[in-house]
Amino acid sequence: MLTLIIAAVVVILLTIGIVWLIDKYIPKKFKSLVLLVLWVIIGYLAYITFMSVYGEIKFNKLKDDRYKVVIENLKDIRDSQLAHRTVTGKFADSWEGLVSFIDTAQFTITQRRDTTVLDEELTRRYGGVETFKSTYLVDTLGYVSVKDSLFGADPRYKTMMNVPVGQPGAKFELKAGTIEQNGINIPVFEAKALKEIILFDQEKNMIEKEKQVISVDGVNGDALIVGSMEEVNTNGNWPKNFSNEQ
Repeated sequence: MLTLIIAAVVVILLTIGIVWLIDKYIPKKFKSLVLLVLWVIIGYLAYITFMSVYGEIKFNKLKDDRYKVVIENLKDIRDSQLAHRTVTGKFADSWEGLVSFIDTAQFTITQRRDTTVLDEELTRRYGGVETFKSTYLVDTLGYVSVKDSLFGADPRYKTMMNVPVGQPGAKFELKAGTIEQNGINIPVFEAKALKEIILFDQEKNMIEKEKQVISVDGVNGDALIVGSMEEVNTNGNWPKNFSNEQ
């Protein structure tokens, strides 16, 4: 865009220079017509310059507003997946499974307390002299609904898979599985929405430019993503200026 602005400014300055030359050297009977044409050109170029700047400002405002709405869904998805891992030991790989889990699952409320118990091995080793060892017990105090803990009475988890802005009917892509680290299979998940879906009704050249963004205060890459299928990571790829929490 900067190149376009510079080019337009240069053309406008050149046009003004040409107007001055015409005013000085063109015969009077042709002067009015030529000047009118040139001033029309100047006005058109000024309009193009203004719209190129204003259009990008409008696009950036709309983009940021849409990203913030999408990020709220992604945070709900992440919270739901983390709850699923806490209860089941793995992440859900389908929206149906994740919603069903929230509807039915419960967190176990536990309490850990220290205690001592008879160490039978050491007692035998010491000829029957009772020897004790420290340990702990986990008491189950009760259960609480996952749905109530995460969403209360709000049913938004039932539609969190829908991309809330942009292309009608679009859903977040969801993947889940495991990756191996140090011989251990660790659960991972990823949910994402492509920028071209979030911004599908905007100018194609601006969408393509946005997909190439590499910036500390922008969303890098071609999608908004939470989690990863390549590494153990449950963060989102958006910067802090889009959200109060990562």
